[in-house]
Amino acid sequence: MTEARGAVPVRDALLVLEDGTAFHGASVGATGETFGEAVFNTGMSGYQEVLTDPSYAGQIVVMTAPQIGNYGVNAEDPESGHVQVAGYVVREASRRPSSWRSEQPLHDYLASAGVVAIEGIDTRALTLRIRDAGAMRCAISTQDLDPASLADRTRSAPEMLGADLAATVSTERPYDASSLVGPARPRDGGRTFRVAALDWGIKRMSLRMLASVGCETVVFPADTPADEVLGFDGVFLSNGPGDPAATGYAIETTRGLVGKVPVFGICLGHQILARAVGGSTYKLKFGHRGANQPVKDLESGRVEITSHNHGFAVAPDGWGQGGGGVPDEPTLVRTGAGDGLLTHWNLNDGTLEGMRLLDVPAFSVQYHPEAAPGPHDSSYLFGRFVELMEGA
Repeated sequence: MTEARGAVPVRDALLVLEDGTAFHGASVGATGETFGEAVFNTGMSGYQEVLTDPSYAGQIVVMTAPQIGNYGVNAEDPESGHVQVAGYVVREASRRPSSWRSEQPLHDYLASAGVVAIEGIDTRALTLRIRDAGAMRCAISTQDLDPASLADRTRSAPEMLGADLAATVSTERPYDASSLVGPARPRDGGRTFRVAALDWGIKRMSLRMLASVGCETVVFPADTPADEVLGFDGVFLSNGPGDPAATGYAIETTRGLVGKVPVFGICLGHQILARAVGGSTYKLKFGHRGANQPVKDLESGRVEITSHNHGFAVAPDGWGQGGGGVPDEPTLVRTGAGDGLLTHWNLNDGTLEGMRLLDVPAFSVQYHPEAAPGPHDSSYLFGRFVELMEGA
């Protein structure tokens, strides 16, 4: 049934999980249907950054905050050139955004981007289902409103485990980041550093943060070999979507960089660095997504509130799959590049969140220190990367 809600037409929509759980609601984006992995994000703001984050490629994102779209969308906040999510789920989409920065309401933004989205469902019940059963394949449709039919088709969709998505969201050719974020801000003494960023789903805020600490960054495609970037002062390993075990080209490139140039990795970059030096990764039950994850740095003793978006985690050689509690001190591990320290841990579930290699200049964290729109507890890590390059 289609009727009118104010000036916005309402079209029925259906969301179905691969286990057959179904939710009937209303379309709040483009018509049609979409398939992806159902995940939830606990952020109360930053929805435009979520929508445009390449790390969400292939995922249908459920927002746990009850109303999304209160401040609209604008042309300044996207983290990439277009909306990246496979689909979007909200309890209620605000029709009247209230912000001087707003240029478009959320529902128009979703429709113009061709994103199939649903509202008016019990997002609390859906989130609890994902927490209990784990992230699973999902579909949203405005065409097939039969739960049994749509669930059957959902079970035929590709799984996230084993999916190489980094290459699908990467740039096709190298580019100077200053074209997007402006020139680098020189360090004290006027010095700048030349940084190569491997784009496995890089966010614009990462480029802004690099520029703010004096890095002139060139962004390279996902499959760039190591010898093409060894002439830079440092290499930034970006975030991105998919299973790190499936990105053999990225692991091989990183293995060729470690020990030859300072390296800083975040999110997928953290996972790939770990695999490049002999570690392993595994799929989390439902992942970490939101702007409120507590992470403890065992070297400083600080607890940082951090922004997350990942469904996989690192289990370095000699360690299990996390969840076993947080150690009192950094854990020494033997890697393919010498000794390393496991330095950062998630206080919610005990998963590993950061590591530092001791014999070569390289470190990484699982979370997002660039964190647009926040929190900013971890932004100092970009300065630490510069210090690593200065020392090298």
